[in-house]
Amino acid sequence: MNRQFIGIEQMDYIQTVSVPRLQKVIEGEQGGISEDVQWKGGGSFIYAEMQELNTKYVQLIQEVENHERLNKIIQIMIESAYLNFKADMEKITNENTNFVNLSLNEKKCLLIEALDMNQLYLGYTEIDDTKFDVDESVKKFNHSFYRNNGGDRHE
Repeated sequence: MNRQFIGIEQMDYIQTVSVPRLQKVIEGEQGGISEDVQWKGGGSFIYAEMQELNTKYVQLIQEVENHERLNKIIQIMIESAYLNFKADMEKITNENTNFVNLSLNEKKCLLIEALDMNQLYLGYTEIDDTKFDVDESVKKFNHSFYRNNGGDRHE
């Protein structure tokens, strides 16, 4: 069919559903549209993951099971998370607020809301910034992909 496409998954089933399905299509499995168009197999695909930024904090917050551990996560967030410009972690969590009296679930929701959701993952334009410590092979792959597929062509 001479098609190219980019598939994007947000769920954790990439290794158990999406990748195996693409492998079967390449091998010529006769299911779905493959049979209708007499697909014999062939082709390839590249699987890559985005580098996480605030996503790791969301996961940490969601998984925490007690207030003590959540307090440790708060300290880490204050030091290194990308916060919503409206969020002031010191104000949110200080003793003068009602934060200490909130349930664990309420605290979790408040902390997730304090994160900048535009910074869940590292953007392509930021991969050369040394503060993100992106491996040179990852940079090389990204530059080759975007420069060969109509993306940013700045040298």
